[in-house]
This record gives sequence, C-alpha cells and structure tokens, in this order.
Amino acid sequence: MASSPTPAPSSGGMPDKTAGILAYITIIPAIVFLVMEPYNKSKYVRFHAFQSLGIGVGYVAANILLVIPILGWIAWAVLALALFVGWIMCIVKAAAGEKFKLPLIGDFAEKQANAV
Repeated sequence: MASSPTPAPSSGGMPDKTAGILAYITIIPAIVFLVMEPYNKSKYVRFHAFQSLGIGVGYVAANILLVIPILGWIAWAVLALALFVGWIMCIVKAAAGEKFKLPLIGDFAEKQANAV
C-alpha cells in the first residue's frame, strides 16, 4: 500500500483524480485512458488504468475456477470477494487522490505507469 499527494490536474480534459476513478468503472475507460492524450502521459492515471486492467484479468481467472466442482466454487467465491473489496478500495482511494497498491497487481501497475 502506498499513498501519494493529490495528483496535479492534467493539461486539458478532466482532472487526473476523476480519470483515476473512471478507470475502475470497467476496462473500457481504462483502455481509453491508456491510449488518449493527455491521460496517457499522467503516471497517476496510467497507474489506476493498469490496476483496473489487472483486476479485470483477476476476475477472468476467478471465473475459470468455476469449472472445478466444489473446491473451485469455494475458491471462486473467496477470490471474487477479495477482488470486489479491492476494487471498492481502489475507487475510494482514487477519489481521495491517492494510490492504493493491491497485492501482485499494484506492483505491476506501478512498473507500467512509470515506464513512460
């Protein structure tokens, strides 16, 4: 977990804090923010967009567990609940202008955000 000061507003368009929140709505805004300027230049927005994509990949992996009877269903429930709670925490932290690094996903997102 890491927090940083409130992000500076981007040079045009919506503020970085708003873009960070919207990146978590679905993977579509996250992908758009990684492609469109000025959002793809902001490390703050890139971090939240990559972390959102990581959460999406986590949900796909969790759904694969549904193929396994009983133990897979239990594992799916635990993983899906953990991802949901993490997703809510990320939205709340993004609304506060902070970075919240999820385990595994957060380190990857930070590396990708700093690779500009």
